[in-house]
Amino acid sequence: MSLQEINFDGIVGPSHNYAGLSLGNLAATRNAGATAYPRAAALQGVAKMRGNMAMGLAQGFFVPLPRPNHGWLNALAADETTDPALTAGAWSASSMWTANAATVSPATDTADGKCHLTVANLVTMAHRSQEWPDTLAQLRLAFSDTAHFTVHEPVPPCFGDEGAANHMRFTGSHAEAGLEVFVYGRSGGPFPARQHEQASRIVARKHGLDPHRVLFVEQAPEAIATGAFHNDVVAVANEGILFTHEQAFADPAGTYAAIAAKCADAQVVEVPSAAVSLKEAVASYLFNAQLITPPDGSGMTLVVPEECRDSAPVWAWLQDMLAGNGPIRNVMVVDVRQSMANGGGPACLRLRVVADPATVDPRFMLDDGKAALLEQVIAAHWPESIDPAQIGSAALAEEVTTARAKLLEALELSELI
Repeated sequence: MSLQEINFDGIVGPSHNYAGLSLGNLAATRNAGATAYPRAAALQGVAKMRGNMAMGLAQGFFVPLPRPNHGWLNALAADETTDPALTAGAWSASSMWTANAATVSPATDTADGKCHLTVANLVTMAHRSQEWPDTLAQLRLAFSDTAHFTVHEPVPPCFGDEGAANHMRFTGSHAEAGLEVFVYGRSGGPFPARQHEQASRIVARKHGLDPHRVLFVEQAPEAIATGAFHNDVVAVANEGILFTHEQAFADPAGTYAAIAAKCADAQVVEVPSAAVSLKEAVASYLFNAQLITPPDGSGMTLVVPEECRDSAPVWAWLQDMLAGNGPIRNVMVVDVRQSMANGGGPACLRLRVVADPATVDPRFMLDDGKAALLEQVIAAHWPESIDPAQIGSAALAEEVTTARAKLLEALELSELI
């Protein structure tokens, strides 16, 4: 069995819109009410996946969840008096950010030698709390080979769990046993701390992780208060490298020392506040990047959004980093501006799973031919634009529902209709 990194990106759904539903996500709230472009957003996402494949990486995808979610609206007894934010929540395309789909522990880390996935409950935000049943169904279809995968139901809803966006793993290479680091929040000032410590501990127990190969660390309250609603807005890891902002953790020195004590290969690449402020890091999503190791030997690569090039201090720091002799050797810029305007960068759009691609349902694996098929369906059926005033309209609901059905038909995923 050949264990390797597989990135599963969420296809941006046809209901992609800017309703500003996510408290603490500054990009989402700043752009609330703007016109969104679902077709462009989805095509940008496919282009990012093509970029990963061009580097030789295995690439998977998840399809959009059914929207509008009529079952959720029925549970809310929605009518003309319903809060517009709840109606908008039923249309949300936020499942595109698959870093929040689940927490993943590779087979090399678990007691039973299987890859474990626990679907995130996302209870802190109403519009995301509805996602897990449909996400669970999709995970259990994609990873249905029970000889290699176990897919768990969510942590009890009294404990907020936001998935892999608050989880990092350190190892010499992906196929080796690793150190799993769970990052939780206690306080975020005016914004909620979305990942509960007990949720992380429950996931670690569900996955059968060795307690000596697990760390639980606190995210810095000032990071959350500045808009880092998930840890992956201020820190990202790959193999033995932690790429982090100086103010990402409540106890940076203690966190680095604890990681080093349990993973001899670990190296920290810290961006100081003096070079890039926490505010600038959040605005540019410098750390909401994919940190990957291309199999061609070209060196560890940081996949960043265009917004990093737009930021003078961020771009200057990246150029200085590349001029040095550090472990990150390349920077690749991608255009995911439609996702970024709703608060999700390259890392938000992907769930990293270490597994043998041959054990995954092949319908969820991408190649050039299937990427072309996705582009064809998106170009033909995704709405070109959505204004928030259209949310709730019967005509838009029919267009969105039809678009998703056409995608599932093309991918032969009738089980998810």
